[in-house]
Amino acid sequence: MSEWLVKQDSIRIADSIRAVQDHLLALENARLDSIRAADEARRALESQYNIIVGSFITPEYARECLNEYRNMGYDAKIIQAEGSGFEFVSAESHSGLGRALARLAQFQDTVQIEAWIYTKR
Repeated sequence: MSEWLVKQDSIRIADSIRAVQDHLLALENARLDSIRAADEARRALESQYNIIVGSFITPEYARECLNEYRNMGYDAKIIQAEGSGFEFVSAESHSGLGRALARLAQFQDTVQIEAWIYTKR
């Protein structure tokens, strides 16, 4: 009987370890899924047409410009320029070129005459 109890105890311990391993595996898979989703969102954002209102080599200046446009109500963001140390400040992003060009014209007339469009396609 004592051998049977020891076996049962070992089985319970093994089941507990397996449950913890399954839980840790689920957490790791969720973390990897979250990283993948963030990476896909970043790539999607970069492939959009961005109305650029500033280009800076000094990060502090880029942050100041970002805050200025956010304070004006724009969904501003900073885009790292590939292959250089520049940071672009985007006031708006659009998925279609036609809409981006129309907004750029309005933007140049009313907000920032030197604004331009950037995309990483």
